[in-house]
Amino acid sequence: MTKVGPGVAWVFGAVHAIVLVAGLYYALVGLGDGNLPRLGGFVAGIAALVVLDLVERRLDRIPVAFLLARLGLYFAVAALDESGLSRALFVLVPFAAYLRFGRAVGLALGGLCLALLVAGYAVWVPGWYRDATYLSDLLMFGMGLVLAIAMADVATRERRAAARVAELSVATERNRLARDLHDSLGHHLTAVAIQLEKTAEFRTRDPAAAEQALSDARESVRHALRDVRTSVGALRTGPPTLRAALAELAGQDDSVTVRVDGDEPNLDQASVTALHRVAQEAVTNARRHAGASRVSVSVAFGAAATRLEVSDDGRGFEPAAANGSGFGLLGLRERAALVGGECTVESRPGAGTRVTVTVPRSRYSAGERIG
Repeated sequence: MTKVGPGVAWVFGAVHAIVLVAGLYYALVGLGDGNLPRLGGFVAGIAALVVLDLVERRLDRIPVAFLLARLGLYFAVAALDESGLSRALFVLVPFAAYLRFGRAVGLALGGLCLALLVAGYAVWVPGWYRDATYLSDLLMFGMGLVLAIAMADVATRERRAAARVAELSVATERNRLARDLHDSLGHHLTAVAIQLEKTAEFRTRDPAAAEQALSDARESVRHALRDVRTSVGALRTGPPTLRAALAELAGQDDSVTVRVDGDEPNLDQASVTALHRVAQEAVTNARRHAGASRVSVSVAFGAAATRLEVSDDGRGFEPAAANGSGFGLLGLRERAALVGGECTVESRPGAGTRVTVTVPRSRYSAGERIG
């Protein structure tokens, strides 16, 4: 059983409004018998449906009771509506049932609504099957049922896809944090253990060496704390723009320079976060593993894509031999792929490293631009 989310809740309000306008128009132009109490009951029924929608969305409980209440109000409104156009409300029954209880219940109720309409014609309208008006009404009602069920199916699939993407994003972030903690904190704690053992070993024989080892242990602890804060900070929502994110990154380390070319488009938050994290990880790898003294980060906002490049003057490595060795190359590629982008790593021993990530423009809006 699933919830009727705000993404499709507007459908109920739209159909209710159309039926209300049609019923009022029918009465105001004199097509009905001018029965004001009946018209007032019709309007009150539509108002009750609006209230029911609001209460159901707020409580999100006892869905069967809400579905039965909705069905009862539909019958009441249809009976009070002189125009007969309120039959359109019944297409919302399989729509709501599909969203709440699944495909089988939605299809079953859709078939039931169609059968009830045919039965009503058979009882109250002799020879209806030879009348083009009733046949046209039946055809339009059937098409409405098909469209309502199709819309419910699309909404259900989108909701499942969104939930799956969220799960994958969480899993990816968890894996990245696990790698960060293993590669950084594990390394520092191992170094601290070795330095403390050295301190104990040389405390009486070489006090100067023992003091240096203790100082090195303190420095390793400070590095570990800094890396832990960085990993925890990665869990928080990133800055609203990529320009702001990179400016913050450069402000944390004097050896990092940032260059931005072009006006930043209206990047979605997923792209901003992914590019920001790639830049963070590439800079961290350059400083921690490559011993780089200078790191350059550049981003170019082009007509077809956003291109991020991180270059360093470190010792370099063989990319083919580095996967799984703690350099985080897999994590960089995973982040780029998550937003439909591509990541390439160019490096060789003694020649530094360049990491490039390209996110296509289809990932973000081409409208509003940020200065």
